[in-house]
Amino acid sequence: MTIPNIITLVRFLLVPAVVFALLTEEVDWAFAGFLAAAVSDGVDGFIARQFDQRSELGAYLDPIADKLLLVSVFVVLGYMGHLPLWLVVAAVSRDALIIGGVVLATVMGNPVAMKPLFVSKANTLAQFLLAALVLASLSLSFTLGIFYDGLVYLCGLLTVASGAAYLVSWIKHMGGYVDTGTPQGRG
Repeated sequence: MTIPNIITLVRFLLVPAVVFALLTEEVDWAFAGFLAAAVSDGVDGFIARQFDQRSELGAYLDPIADKLLLVSVFVVLGYMGHLPLWLVVAAVSRDALIIGGVVLATVMGNPVAMKPLFVSKANTLAQFLLAALVLASLSLSFTLGIFYDGLVYLCGLLTVASGAAYLVSWIKHMGGYVDTGTPQGRG
């Protein structure tokens, strides 16, 4: 158990705290918890790289903690009417599609090596930014105006593009194709 893994586990504990704060309309606490989780994500990554404390467990826990926070906040903000439901459904469906594909591939004896795609990293960044700005606007009482609409549509576009890219990658993997698009024999 490394220091970055302990920090990541604390981030897991922040998720229900942020959700509870949102549902009880304690938006200042929700925003503070979300910011603490975001900062801790950077800190654990820095420590892991700088002090050579990377671990296989951390490689799995870190993205799961990020997704759990994002999905939970998106669902609650959608429920509260602060995010459009179509975006919440798209984001949750994309993540369910990815998880389902990984589980199915593993059950079928053809596990997928999870490598984040650039479009997926851009999607996660846009979703984090949108969630942070919505929480900030609720906490600090300001409006995002047209910037909100642009960020919502950017998140929607990146969510669909990322889901499609993972689906294509998964289909190629399950079909036995490598990056060149040529089928690989299975003895």
